[in-house]
Amino acid sequence: MDEIKTLKPRSRMFLAPMLEPNDIAFRLLCKKLGAGLTFTGMTSPLSKKKQILEDKPVLQLFPNSPVGIKKFVKKFDKQVSGWDFNLGCPSKLSKRLKHGAFLTDLEKISSILKEIRSSTKKPVFIKIRKSSKAEDLINIAEKENFDAITIHPRTIQQGYSGKADVNFAKKLKQNTKLPVIYSGDVNKKNILLLLKIFDFVMVGRSAIGNPGIFSKKPNKNYFKDYLKLAEKYSLPFRQIKYQAMNFTKSEKNAKEMRRKLVKAKTLQQIKEIYKITS
Repeated sequence: MDEIKTLKPRSRMFLAPMLEPNDIAFRLLCKKLGAGLTFTGMTSPLSKKKQILEDKPVLQLFPNSPVGIKKFVKKFDKQVSGWDFNLGCPSKLSKRLKHGAFLTDLEKISSILKEIRSSTKKPVFIKIRKSSKAEDLINIAEKENFDAITIHPRTIQQGYSGKADVNFAKKLKQNTKLPVIYSGDVNKKNILLLLKIFDFVMVGRSAIGNPGIFSKKPNKNYFKDYLKLAEKYSLPFRQIKYQAMNFTKSEKNAKEMRRKLVKAKTLQQIKEIYKITS
């Protein structure tokens, strides 16, 4: 397994790439609490959006051609731990732009993997879904010397609904030498079981508003810790408010807190709702 080619993550639990939740403050908090690796949300190699990467995450790409990859990777390579090529996103945007799970041309995929691999010496990963082409994609990743593969065993039609097919992922794992990161319905109850089958697990929705899932002592609301980091990195109010809503999950009076947060227009109001005095 080579600990994912020298990254040597401190744990086998990773924070999954999620576009809105994974701001730098949330990534840093998850890493502090025990996440072995953290991933950014999907990023276009043609994007000019400012990146805050001081935490050295794995940066996830969603290209639909090799164009612009080398230039983008070279620009951010020193700021990241590795690169992840997403072939698993089932969103409407991915459908419209023909990337993510909607990119199925094996020849084009091969050329993209080749471009990513030749652009960096950092670890490179690929993320796939349950499909008839899953084995082909793994074979291409092996051929292009990728370092790990993430398997989300739901079909494109399922999106994020229905049950993830663990047995499908298990069969793929048995037929590849690549380390396998399992993704799909990972939660506190099944993490240990999944880690007996797969090399690593990726925690997504179960981590939203609940970074303590990576900790051995999770019984705490970490919003105050998140807020300190969010203020340090000058995150916009709307992002902090979004996260404040997420963190109510572990509160007894969550419904009442969310009702107040919807109306909140200042950071001070959010602090008062969470009873943060310092």
